[in-house]
Amino acid sequence: MKEKLIVNNEIYLKIVDENDVDAIFDTIDSERDYLGEWLPFVKYTQEQTDTVQFVDSLQRSPVKDLTFAIYAKGNFAGLIGLKDPDYDNKKVEIGYWLAYSYQHQGIITQSAKRLITFAFDDLGMNRIQLKAATENYKSQNVAKRLGFTFEGIERNGELHERGFVDLMQFGLLKKDF
Repeated sequence: MKEKLIVNNEIYLKIVDENDVDAIFDTIDSERDYLGEWLPFVKYTQEQTDTVQFVDSLQRSPVKDLTFAIYAKGNFAGLIGLKDPDYDNKKVEIGYWLAYSYQHQGIITQSAKRLITFAFDDLGMNRIQLKAATENYKSQNVAKRLGFTFEGIERNGELHERGFVDLMQFGLLKKDF
């Protein structure tokens, strides 16, 4: 398993470990309103121990979600990962979040492209799914830039503080990437 994926000369992805706990928690804690709009876990991440438990769960999980810290110019910028891998059917879901100050620089698009390449070439996946709330236009635009195809709406797909939100589901096949 690769511990580090190079995106370009300024951005790399590294498997999340205990050394990332402070940066992850501090970012969530200082950007609660911004990140909490689309990330339900933000309200449950109240103390640093919550982030420690999250990182521990990644390392102990039998399913082996692959979660990477995004570093831009040497600084923590967010998380990106492959969740719920289904190796029998060769499919996985990609998810990500980025700190506010790193928005609109192409970091997520470039990082996702690198992770998609890793999923197809190194993990042998054939399909990658991406879900975005129907009102989360930034995430939808990432999917479109990467060539994902809109496949439908998952009604009441995710529970947020404001209630259930519908999710747009996008898919990308290896042959189309």
